[in-house]
Amino acid sequence: MNSSSMGAVWGLWLRQIKRYLRSRSRLIGSLGQPVLFLVALGFGFGPVFQKAGGGNYIQFLTPGIVLMGVLFTAIFSGIEIIWDRQFGFLKETLVAPAPRIFIMLGRTLGGATIAIIQGFLVLAVSFAAGFRLESWTRLPAAALFMGLTAVAFTALGTAIASVLEDMQGFQLIMNFLVMPIFFFSGSIFPLISLPRFLTDVAAANPLTYGVDGLRLALEGGSYAAMGRDAAVLTAVAAVLVVAGGNLFSRIQA
Repeated sequence: MNSSSMGAVWGLWLRQIKRYLRSRSRLIGSLGQPVLFLVALGFGFGPVFQKAGGGNYIQFLTPGIVLMGVLFTAIFSGIEIIWDRQFGFLKETLVAPAPRIFIMLGRTLGGATIAIIQGFLVLAVSFAAGFRLESWTRLPAAALFMGLTAVAFTALGTAIASVLEDMQGFQLIMNFLVMPIFFFSGSIFPLISLPRFLTDVAAANPLTYGVDGLRLALEGGSYAAMGRDAAVLTAVAAVLVVAGGNLFSRIQA
């Protein structure tokens, strides 16, 4: 990677972080839905979950809600490509003396970093709801699963935005994808004893491995199982980054 390519990656990463930090309404607003789910589901279904022998529902729910914040922020970061295309900034970016794969990589890393920040903000709020870490030494492992999930779904959002030209179409497709991905990932209910077809859907869902890995990291689960989840997420992230880079390289500003 030459200096111009590195500069493109770094510049786009820094631009997205600055844009995010300047937008306080976006920063606060993006916490609304995860916090609502955490409070409404956590306290609403907590007694039922406990009576059914599931234990503390807040402990079970929090990893899924943290990755909900990561998922939504990551995948909707792709809409910035459509926004930049409409206002002409994308054309200026594409004429930079760097391969488009590195431009896409810079955008992906910027969106993923914002999604990780969002995940940690949701995690911080969860402590007020009663969530407790098994061990603070597991936080690096938790950050790993947030990061892999963020990269995978930011790349997916970028890939889809690269072939669309209007925001309405992007939002429709994302809503069609995001909610099934979230609900069939084990975020809000255990995946055991589900019908076979739902088990297969969950097994094919990349977020399932992120939720499982983050839950193991935060609650002190098996390192072997965490390694399996991390390997699957790494493979999915790599495939989506390559696919997103291929589609972004064909984009017409």
